Order: sequence, then structure tokens, then C-alpha cells
Amino acid sequence: MAEQDKPLLIKRYASRRLYNTETSDYVTLEDVAGFIRDGREVQILDLKTGDDLTRQYLLQIIAEHESRGENVLPVNVLNDLVRSYMVPGGGVMPQFLQASFDMLRDSQSKMMENMTAINPMAQMPGFEAMKTQQEAFLKAMTGGMSGGWTGGGEDNDSGESEDDLNTIKRQLAELQEKLSKLS
Repeated sequence: MAEQDKPLLIKRYASRRLYNTETSDYVTLEDVAGFIRDGREVQILDLKTGDDLTRQYLLQIIAEHESRGENVLPVNVLNDLVRSYMVPGGGVMPQFLQASFDMLRDSQSKMMENMTAINPMAQMPGFEAMKTQQEAFLKAMTGGMSGGWTGGGEDNDSGESEDDLNTIKRQLAELQEKLSKLS
């Protein structure tokens, strides 16, 4: 099995520190969120008990992002989630959410395949810039579920997100210029 196919094993020590077993270093909760945004599955285990703490930490990541004002989940969805915990067996909410996210990932993949497949639009001036814009839009809308998106415009150490934003702005300007020449 390829390294990226199996979950990244992270161990939680008694001190509550998280240890990345692949790189042999300690990681933060934000690092774990970054691994997930990059398309990597993670598994977090308690070193002493062997308990799987993955769900607990994923919920903590969501709660921290929501508390910082990065509201992705509307209040009515949060209410529905809380209600689903009141239904014996969790009701149909978990299956519905899983099916919805599976469909979203599949649709995104198919859309990207269709954009790259041979089609008459590929010959249109500015098609590559438009395709790049569409990919960026889809990644932003899906929160990087297919990997690659680094989050809500936060700069990392190398300033890549600012470079990405400038590249997108430049490509959009080029596309607008080409479209205005066509009309």
C-alpha cells in the first residue's frame, strides 16, 4: 500500500502532545488539519491505552475553526447534527452526510475530468486560465476535499497562498482581457 493511501499514524502521549510517527516529531492540531486539507487521512491513537481518538480530534479541529469565525456549517445544520444525537442509533444523518460528501467529491472529480477531456472549448483563447480559476473555485468551495487547498488565505511560511492569490488575480485579468477582445 502506498504511503499516502494508509492513514498517517499520530500518537498522543500522556502529556497530550501529538507525535507524527512518519517524521518522528511533535505536531500541533493545526498541523493535523493541514495534513487532512492536503488529502491525507490521519489516525490518532492514545499511546498508553491504544484508544482511537481520531473522531475527538477531528471534532476539535472543526470547533476551533468555527470559534475563530471560519463558519462553514450553518446553524441549522449544527442544530440538525445535535438532534441526530438524540435519535437512538443516530438516525440517518451519518449516512446522509457520508453520501453527500461522496457525491460532492465524485462530482468535483468528474467536472475536472470533463474540463481536461478533449472538447472544443479547449481551443478557445484563455481556456487554461479559466480552467485554473475553476479548479481554484472548486477547491475553495469544497474545502480542499480532494487535496491541495491550504485553507482560508492564511499565509504559510513560504507565502505560497499570497503567491497563489496573485497568480489567480493575474490569470483572471488575462482572461477578462481575452474575453473583451473576443467581443
